[in-house]
Amino acid sequence: TNYRSQKGRELQAKPFAALLFFWRTLERQIRIEGPLKKLSEIKSDDYFYSRPLESQISAIVSAQSEEIENLSGLNEKRKQLIKAPENIKRPKHWGGYELKPKMFEFWQGGKHRLHDRIRYRFEEGKWKINRLAP
Repeated sequence: TNYRSQKGRELQAKPFAALLFFWRTLERQIRIEGPLKKLSEIKSDDYFYSRPLESQISAIVSAQSEEIENLSGLNEKRKQLIKAPENIKRPKHWGGYELKPKMFEFWQGGKHRLHDRIRYRFEEGKWKINRLAP
C-alpha cells in the first residue's frame, strides 16, 4: 500500500489489523487479528515487482486517497511510464505490512443462528482456546 494514503496513515497511528475470510456457501469464516509491522524494503521490492506491470505503474502514479480533479493526469503519467519502463521503481513510500497473529476465530454457521465459534488467543506465551456464544 501507499504509506501516505489514509490507510497508511491509520496503520502508522495504530499498527493493528483484522483479516476476515468468509465463505458464504460453506457458512464459514476465519477472523485473524494482530499487530502489524512494515515489511523490509527487500520484501516490499519483491512483492512490488511480482505484481503486473500495470499495477506497478498505478502504484507509482497515484497519490492514493488524495483528491484529484479527474483521471487524465494519472493516465498521462501512466502513458509516460509505459514508454520508459526503466523508470518503473518501487516508490519509497510504498510497501507491505506483515500481520503477526494474536487471535484466530473460526466460525461455522449453525441452524437457527446457533453458530459454532472457536477462538484461539495468544496470551502469556501460549495459545488459549475457548468456545464463544454465537
